Amino acid sequence: MVLISMGNTFGQLFAITTWGESHGGGVGVVLDGCPPGLPITEEEIQVDLDRRRPGQSAIVTQRKETDSVTILSGIYQGKTTGTPISMMVPNVDHRPEAYDEMRRKFRPSHADYTYQRKFGFRNPEGGGRSSARETIGRVAAGAIARKILLLAADIRIAAFVRRIHDIEMPEREELPGIDDVDATPVRCPDRETAERMIERIKEIRKQGDSVGGVIECRVRGLPPGLGAPVFDRLEADLAKAMLSLPATKGFEIGSGFSGTFLKGSEHNDPFEKREGEIRTASNNAGGVLGGISSGEELRFRTAFKPTATIMMSQKTVTESGEDAELKGKGRHDPCVLPRAVPIVEAMTSLVLVDHWMRHQAQCGTFSFE
Repeated sequence: MVLISMGNTFGQLFAITTWGESHGGGVGVVLDGCPPGLPITEEEIQVDLDRRRPGQSAIVTQRKETDSVTILSGIYQGKTTGTPISMMVPNVDHRPEAYDEMRRKFRPSHADYTYQRKFGFRNPEGGGRSSARETIGRVAAGAIARKILLLAADIRIAAFVRRIHDIEMPEREELPGIDDVDATPVRCPDRETAERMIERIKEIRKQGDSVGGVIECRVRGLPPGLGAPVFDRLEADLAKAMLSLPATKGFEIGSGFSGTFLKGSEHNDPFEKREGEIRTASNNAGGVLGGISSGEELRFRTAFKPTATIMMSQKTVTESGEDAELKGKGRHDPCVLPRAVPIVEAMTSLVLVDHWMRHQAQCGTFSFE
């Protein structure tokens, strides 16, 4: 028997299935494979959801949603039971009238056309399943994954906005804390750069346009040995996780594309013994060798395109192929990156905990003590 996935489930041993649409009754996730005994509360999960929710600042969509999570199953007396964990967030601020024109016209650079061709039917209100609101389930499950990694191995994950449009923060070696990242609404830990980014987003928004950029993610404390050869390489699963996010268009790890400008003698990471452990003197590999974590800092970047919905008139066609024009309506992010930071962290957590569990299945067991 061949099992065909319908694209709504991610992970092997630690697997999530997200559900819901942008303007339906709600969105959520079912998480299967979480070990029993993990202490977790709705309040802990809500912290990450609050970082993702709309209406946080003047530079993001003003849709009014509290994104309050309810745990429906899998938790008893504050600890996981080992059974599936179901979580739900209701949709409150519906404005389907903003999408009336989109029922017959395809929005440029949206999934309207491809969903119509694949399924012969689509939900035009907010894009349905193609909406970034689907990522709420990922963030809720990612909060649980992040806690497992922290308690089991002191693995720490930090993502931040590295570049908006053509404004890029300088390189920094220290791992930024969540307070540094969240100190400004754009989630760039370099204050001076952050202010320039904010002004650029405001300027672009006034024009009715949008901008994209790059989010960098770093992971420290990751032990050597996570990952697998060939098809399940750690960086391959991270790439799939990142490119499964709405608006993503690129992924690079370590030196990435800039490494193509170097010679092998410049790019290789020499091994050395440091503090009693075998380490590398540099980290152009980004913490992964042969698809398996090396013990060095995991470092990768994800590119996000400019938001597809803009408040400017664009050429398009109707479902019957007639020429038309379409101007964006409703409430949309002029730049998705500030709210995408916790989503990148969530997907990183989900990939790493899944690989951690697969590794432990061969070599050990979990402990939260």
